[in-house]
Amino acid sequence: MKCAFIDRNRHHWPVSVLCEALEISPSGYHQRQQRTGGDKPHRGRVSNDALLAHIKAIHAQVKGEYGWPRMWKELVARAVRVGKERVRKLMAQHGIRARHKRKYIATTNSNHNLPVAPNLLERNFTATAPNQVWTTDITYCATAEGWVYLSVIIDLFSRQVVGWSMQPHMKAELVTDALRMAWFRRRPQAGVILHSDRGSQYCSGLFQDTLKAYGMRSSMSRRGDCWDNAPTESLWGSLKVARLHGRHFATRRAAMDEIIDWLGFYNSRRLHSTLDYVSPMTFEQNWFAAQQGEAA
Repeated sequence: MKCAFIDRNRHHWPVSVLCEALEISPSGYHQRQQRTGGDKPHRGRVSNDALLAHIKAIHAQVKGEYGWPRMWKELVARAVRVGKERVRKLMAQHGIRARHKRKYIATTNSNHNLPVAPNLLERNFTATAPNQVWTTDITYCATAEGWVYLSVIIDLFSRQVVGWSMQPHMKAELVTDALRMAWFRRRPQAGVILHSDRGSQYCSGLFQDTLKAYGMRSSMSRRGDCWDNAPTESLWGSLKVARLHGRHFATRRAAMDEIIDWLGFYNSRRLHSTLDYVSPMTFEQNWFAAQQGEAA
């Protein structure tokens, strides 16, 4: 009778939940179905129990960062044949959801008399090849030892973080070190646009002189308009939701290690909706492969 009840309701609830409610083991139920010929799933269709195990494993690996759309894309990438609506319902039934974003204070100080560059992007965040347009910004993380400030350089073509720097201060050296790292890693030709806010660090002589030495052009957002640098703001939201919300770091080193680990995950593995759900590094690798194919 219990097995018959499960048979009638297995399309509405996972077998594991029904078995727990009826105080029988899922393995015993499946063995009984195999003996009686009642357990005949569609060819290639994964059971709810197996799908839930996949979802929980991915959820743990990405530390709760994926909602159901990105989770579905990740499952498909791992050759799990499943529909998006089924993933959405199963995650909702088991309370598996992406961590939520919170608001953070601004780190920009534009009250200065330093020269300000024009806005060359005008919110056009597209690029047709690597090393055409980079964006940069600063965020922070609290620790028991004090603040850690992070500056990154993002290539808008692939959304890859190509340079970063972390310091216990927000001086011009912080953003300049991130720029130097990006230049040494990418060695771009002259003419790259580097877009930032109009904070004093980016308007400083140190940063602007470094830009000129690398043959780059400075572009700056309008005063108090975070949407002028939306891709970098989006990166901060993802980082903080994934790794920083609710965390208490005893040392700056612990926070830095966590941030570095996430940046590596973001570049190499995190599925990016703007890139048709592939990682930034994969997107760029695919582009280079396509360019070589056309040249041949």
